[in-house]
Amino acid sequence: MSQVRYGIIGIGNMGSGHASILTSGKINGAVLTAVCDEFESKRDWAKEHFGGSVAVFENADAMIDSGLVDAVIVATPHYGHPSEAIAAFAKGMHVLIEKPAGVYAKQVREMNDAAAASGRKFGIVYNQRMNPLYKKLRELIASGEIGEVRRINWIITNWYRTQAYYDSGTWRATWAGEGGGVLINQCPHQLDLWQWTTGMMPTRMRAFCQFGKHRDIEVENDVTAYAEYANGATAVFITSTSDAPGTNRLEVSGSRGKIVIEEERMTLYRLREDEAEFNARNKESFASPEVWKIELPASGPSPEHAGILQNFTDAVLLGTPLAAPGEEGIHGLTLSNAMHLSTWLDDWVDLPLDEALHEAELNKRIATSKFKRAQPVEAKR
Repeated sequence: MSQVRYGIIGIGNMGSGHASILTSGKINGAVLTAVCDEFESKRDWAKEHFGGSVAVFENADAMIDSGLVDAVIVATPHYGHPSEAIAAFAKGMHVLIEKPAGVYAKQVREMNDAAAASGRKFGIVYNQRMNPLYKKLRELIASGEIGEVRRINWIITNWYRTQAYYDSGTWRATWAGEGGGVLINQCPHQLDLWQWTTGMMPTRMRAFCQFGKHRDIEVENDVTAYAEYANGATAVFITSTSDAPGTNRLEVSGSRGKIVIEEERMTLYRLREDEAEFNARNKESFASPEVWKIELPASGPSPEHAGILQNFTDAVLLGTPLAAPGEEGIHGLTLSNAMHLSTWLDDWVDLPLDEALHEAELNKRIATSKFKRAQPVEAKR
């Protein structure tokens, strides 16, 4: 195979974005050969936009059975990601899914099993893994630069969304249509980076999700979560869609210092010696370890979605390791599922998560959701 022939399932905002990148010629070894969408208006747009150079289908089965594609990009609404991926694996496709991996961990685990059985490449569009800032953070933590991780604080409240945004689709911000709010729609990248950069998953969590705070919606749009780890570390994660202006600040503190990322800049606060060693030898009441503040230089722009597409193409053609394996989508989703479940039960939740209990509680909300699916749901973010 000299090039990967891509087909896109769902050409709303995200799908059309991938199509634009693929048809730009920026991705070596990749070509867009087909798209599909349940919406006639989207199919008409594709026919007009691509001028006949890309085949247009009504559904994924017809597109895949045409023999025109080697890999699919799944850009449908959240609930459809696992089912579309599983069907594509069954037909021998390589699969790249949009975030989130799904809505609840059980369906994502089934998708992961199908991927493993297929022997095909499986990736997820965690484009922030391509960001030099977070790649550097992961490298510094893994190398032991700040010692053992002790505390993680992330305030990510710059997801401002108006009522007009929520009113733009009947499926939006509903349990039945979207499966959640800020945790499932806006924050999957941060939930992934939280555990990917630190290499740690919590052992238990207590969360407080506020549903419809300052907005007429039924899902969460303001969250404060507290997590604990096996090594004694703790984490606080705060997010909202109604803060103006918002904040995006990540701090990771360890026994040898702290890393702060804010406003696209990274600052390293490096202790001259490990805090535990300093504490053991110190005899002064109000002494503190010597600390060096280092502003780390920018590492260049992030390739974002194009970077993920190039990496996935290289994985198919050359066997290049995936930057964002699809199987890892379950980790960030587990964090959001745990936050929901903790709030619903008004209690601590242990990890690994009781996935059956989470699904049962989610189904209770779906049963009373305002959204009732009467027509295809258009994929937008």
